[in-house]
Amino acid sequence: MTGKRGGVILGHVLANLCGKINRKKPLPNDGVQPPETLNRCLTTLDITLLGIGHMVGAGIYVLTGTVAKEIAGPGIILSFMLAGLVSMLAAICYAEFGTRIPKAGAAYAYTYIAVGEFWAFIIGWNICLEHMLGAASVARAWSGYVDSLLDGWIKNTTIALMGKGEFYDSDLLAQYPDILACVICLVYAVTMALGVKVTATFNGLLTLVNIGVMSLVICVGFWYADTKNWFQSDGGFLPFGFGGVIAGAATCFYAFVGFDSIATSAEEAKNPASSVPIATLVSLSAVAAGYILVSAALTLMIPTDEINPSASLPEAFGQLGLPWAKFIITIGALCGMTTTLLGSLFALPRCMYAMACDGLLFSCFGKINSFTQVPVLNLISGGIFSALLALIFDLKHLVEFMSIGTLLAYTIVAASVIILRYRPMKPESLIYAPDSSESENMDFEADSLSESSTDTISQTCDLIGGAAAGRLKPKYKWLQPLVGNVDGDRVVTAAVVLFCLFSFGICIQIKVSWTESQMQSSYWTFMFNGFILFLAFACVALISAYNQNTQGLTFKVPLVPILPAISIFSNIALMVHLSFVTWLRFFIWVSLGMLMYFGYGIHHSKQDPENTIYSILRTPTNVKQNVVSAAEQPTTNTNSIWQRFIGRKKLEMEEQVQP
Repeated sequence: MTGKRGGVILGHVLANLCGKINRKKPLPNDGVQPPETLNRCLTTLDITLLGIGHMVGAGIYVLTGTVAKEIAGPGIILSFMLAGLVSMLAAICYAEFGTRIPKAGAAYAYTYIAVGEFWAFIIGWNICLEHMLGAASVARAWSGYVDSLLDGWIKNTTIALMGKGEFYDSDLLAQYPDILACVICLVYAVTMALGVKVTATFNGLLTLVNIGVMSLVICVGFWYADTKNWFQSDGGFLPFGFGGVIAGAATCFYAFVGFDSIATSAEEAKNPASSVPIATLVSLSAVAAGYILVSAALTLMIPTDEINPSASLPEAFGQLGLPWAKFIITIGALCGMTTTLLGSLFALPRCMYAMACDGLLFSCFGKINSFTQVPVLNLISGGIFSALLALIFDLKHLVEFMSIGTLLAYTIVAASVIILRYRPMKPESLIYAPDSSESENMDFEADSLSESSTDTISQTCDLIGGAAAGRLKPKYKWLQPLVGNVDGDRVVTAAVVLFCLFSFGICIQIKVSWTESQMQSSYWTFMFNGFILFLAFACVALISAYNQNTQGLTFKVPLVPILPAISIFSNIALMVHLSFVTWLRFFIWVSLGMLMYFGYGIHHSKQDPENTIYSILRTPTNVKQNVVSAAEQPTTNTNSIWQRFIGRKKLEMEEQVQP
């Protein structure tokens, strides 16, 4: 009897836990936002330059030389093409979400709405690490460039004063503590506390300088190009084989991670519905073209075995006897890495802010400075942690560790696009709760004496389109006996999860058995891989059998679910090519996040009914009046939404009935 009771209690606890970690945030979720808000002051040009500046930095001035010499050779061009294509697939998914949900937090906010709280926390936790690692790695590269101008004086002096020691001889940490990189992170973090508009203006100026330097590198590099460096060097164009190209693409992916800062800045954009997709596509296309052309110019100028990984472009022009070009490139490199550092420090505090507003991080991180309208505490805290990482870790370790969290975030964002497209929307979820300026316009329209019939028809179409989402299309009614008893959104979610698992399995299988299948043409290997691919295609085909909801989207990902599925597969393919040590570090960081979530976040989440106004039943009498008065605001917001659906007359009748 005791055992049965214990089983019932355990089942209840597990069911309650499962319900908590899978709870989702409703689409219009302004009701849980704090009274302080971020400042909407960024134009499309500001956001575009922010994205370009975040992407063009250490990637083009440091990563290019490292990948070309040690991983892919001249095939780095193909690596950047693959990484750019995968990034573009992820970028269009971000662009749709940025127009649908213009909120700080980007991938974290999207996952919270589409998948659930647990995976949202995992993504947010890893995004915070991503931006801290991004800032630290760029600070390391910035310091390395300055040190190269001083002929290694900083490194030699630091080692002479502090000593190398066994601690810094390990593979885990850097050879010496980089004090300059640590100071750079702290200085820029304090500077960005002045306000977002100041940061955007400073970033725009440095980005324009960087674009000019990149144009100079491309023009001069192709002028001194020698095709012998591609085809007559050791190993030819692909000295490390096609596997080196794939491994290079996994590393080069780091160069494109900055575009998610565009979605992060959506809450501070004047017109996010148009600015976010335009800025995302323009910035990523320009940066991809720049990376490909610069890497081609570099590998054409000098052989890959003569490239200096720490300062590839200045040293290459130095070997050609162009000291003036070396000086200009160094200035451009410092400007580019500064903008990348600014981009990471810009996105980090806003992700922390979004998580704190939802109760998953400490509430102190959800505060906005009333004067500068930026989360100053988050900025200072992120700067300190980034400075510590830059102090003790090497650039290579930082870049590898950063890629895995980014690829995981892009995978879940692509999956979230599919899930939300096939989820039936409630009437109150079809209209996004606007910002203050949009609210004033809507109030003006609501107070008008008449509304056009076109508006009423449009709202009706929204309702019909939202209600039809998640239902089988007429030509696929033959699937009714198979999935007819299950809600369409659950079928789609299960199919997305299975597709991710099958994609991971096929990528692992291809990586492990690639050599065997090429050398021996194993029949069973091809059969097994073909069967997994068939199951993956079947998942995509099943998703395509349902109706979508695209109402109210100003920008839509084309060919859903095919393009998001390709994005998921591509991200997973790059993830499996990362080293085992990188995966081990990733799981250690996620384990620390689990302590944070189950120790604090799950109990303080704003989606927990115990943390809402319904806890009034357990609130002392002297506090109830304040809680009830705070509960009146959502009622007003609800009335404003109903007013757009049922009209003023019905609303007035309801108000008269109320006591």
